[in-house]
Amino acid sequence: MTTAYDVAPDELVKNVAEKLKKNKAIHLPKWAMDVKTGVSKELPPQDRDWWYVRCGSVLRQIYINGPVGVARLRTYYGSKHRRGVKKGRFKEASGKIIRTVLLQLEQAGYVVNPEKGKKGRIISPKGQSFLDDTAHGIKTVENQTKQE
Repeated sequence: MTTAYDVAPDELVKNVAEKLKKNKAIHLPKWAMDVKTGVSKELPPQDRDWWYVRCGSVLRQIYINGPVGVARLRTYYGSKHRRGVKKGRFKEASGKIIRTVLLQLEQAGYVVNPEKGKKGRIISPKGQSFLDDTAHGIKTVENQTKQE
């Protein structure tokens, strides 16, 4: 059985993003084209499909590292903030983007917010099978190209 651990992360996220575009629960908010992804960035993302790529990446992070909360994801997506002559410092990514992505993934049924007392989001069986099926598709394409 092929899982998300068995394929390259960039290929998995790219293919998951393509599939998430077709899901009606995952959509680009109106404000998303005008925002930066964090304090350390100078411009908004140039890729038109960056929202779906971020959704796929968050879904993979929850699969690999789950249970994961907003704070850990902000740290994961953060980067170094350049401050001119002064030494650069690490800054976390935007929390609004991550919270909205998590909410949309919950509405789509890929992520579950557990009961009170437990922290972080976990992947649902639907989300796990979605990622594993996508990984299996990537692996079969790789095997077919190797055989040719």
